[in-house]
Amino acid sequence: MSIRCTVESAFFIAWSFLEQSGELGPPDESANVLLDAIEAQLRTGERRQLMLANKAIDAYRAHAAKVRSAHDCEARFG
Repeated sequence: MSIRCTVESAFFIAWSFLEQSGELGPPDESANVLLDAIEAQLRTGERRQLMLANKAIDAYRAHAAKVRSAHDCEARFG
């Protein structure tokens, strides 16, 4: 399978999971976070679709938690 197909499949798996779970945020930001996570893993040699997707989901959740935390701080101190 080509790298392009691998990336597309991993992205679709992660996107679909986050969408179905109700965790997906703004589309542009969400896509960027997922693709950045997948790209970082590809640079380390990872090629397994499910591993790419699962780590991208983890990265997205960490990003979303950081955004929520920053937003909560603004609400308290803003």
